[in-house]
Amino acid sequence: MFDFKTSSEAPKPQIYTDLLDAIKAVTHGESDSIANMANVAALLWQFLPDLNWAGFYRMVDGELVLGPFAGKPACIRIALDKGVCGAAARTGEAQLVDDVHAFPGHIACDGDTQSELVVPVIQNGSVTHVIDLDSPSKARFDKDDLHGIAAIASYLADYI
Repeated sequence: MFDFKTSSEAPKPQIYTDLLDAIKAVTHGESDSIANMANVAALLWQFLPDLNWAGFYRMVDGELVLGPFAGKPACIRIALDKGVCGAAARTGEAQLVDDVHAFPGHIACDGDTQSELVVPVIQNGSVTHVIDLDSPSKARFDKDDLHGIAAIASYLADYI
């Protein structure tokens, strides 16, 4: 169906350009948000090295509920006052955490996770989803990752 390739040797901005192009290819014209999140989670997993989890949480009745993902089983529900995902959903601001064990209220869904990047998806001024990336390496994520995932979140606001 689709054959998306990128080199892990490419500069991060190029990886994120290629990733966003792939996301646009699989979501364009598709109105089913679950299908779109599932394909995006798979693409995040395929394109981004050194992850142990990539996916979505959805805002449902004032809490985050697990959405499509790639990786190990995850926490199903997250209160907005808990963890990195809760902080992103509560504040509407991305959370770039070099060491999750130093983050107040961190939820250890996977004890192997060392760093995390969570970016909110905002629709009509409200957080409706978060994109969550976990890594088994400390300080795995940087500003290039933040900008790349923020661009994806902005695009996805119309597709999930």
